[in-house]
Amino acid sequence: MKQDRQDGARATVNAIKDLILSEHLRPGDPMPTEVDLVEKLGVSRSSVREAIRTLVALDILEVRHGTGTFVGQLSLRPLVEGMVFRGVLLPGDDLSVLREVVEVRKGLDLSLAPRVVERLSGADTADLRVCVEEMKVLAAQHTTYPVQDRQFHLNLAERLGNALYGQLVAAFWDIHTTVAPRLGVVGQRDLDVTAAAHEAMLDAAVSGDLEAYRAAVEAHYDPILRVLDDRHLVTAS
Repeated sequence: MKQDRQDGARATVNAIKDLILSEHLRPGDPMPTEVDLVEKLGVSRSSVREAIRTLVALDILEVRHGTGTFVGQLSLRPLVEGMVFRGVLLPGDDLSVLREVVEVRKGLDLSLAPRVVERLSGADTADLRVCVEEMKVLAAQHTTYPVQDRQFHLNLAERLGNALYGQLVAAFWDIHTTVAPRLGVVGQRDLDVTAAAHEAMLDAAVSGDLEAYRAAVEAHYDPILRVLDDRHLVTAS
């Protein structure tokens, strides 16, 4: 009986997703009412309610109390929450999660390097320059700069016009800032090196030097990867 209910709820979830697609609904568009969904899908009200709860958790639907149900933002929030919870639930996995995130970020940055250089070559990059200068000032004050670092990469993503890349950058940063405190105090040299790497990335992109840009990306991720390797050795010993 329990399995039947689960199968029914799963089928209703899929039916609602199919309805969103077939009616070409977009994020923020209103959904049919609960009564309408029951009639359209030929299922029970309890199945519809359970399916809506599931889809809200996935950010596919959004319930606005007193207003109705709408298509959600379809963000990567469930991915972020799942990866962060995995790190909290399984001792030692938080550092593994962070390493995976850093490696994927690095791979994305390197793969998109040609487009970044193409878009930024000779362009006005005042917004990116502000981020870099603030990083350098904070590094000189022995202070970390996650806000400026995050904004730098979000601004880069915006220049590319790639919405998914922008969402990935934001999602990975949310995971990073949640797990990173386990790494302890960041050394002064790492602060300086990372700030300088961002400046080198920007300078290389503006000048149209693809190889220099790639080298700067490597330099950007070297400190955090080295710290993660050191922590892994300590944890394993």
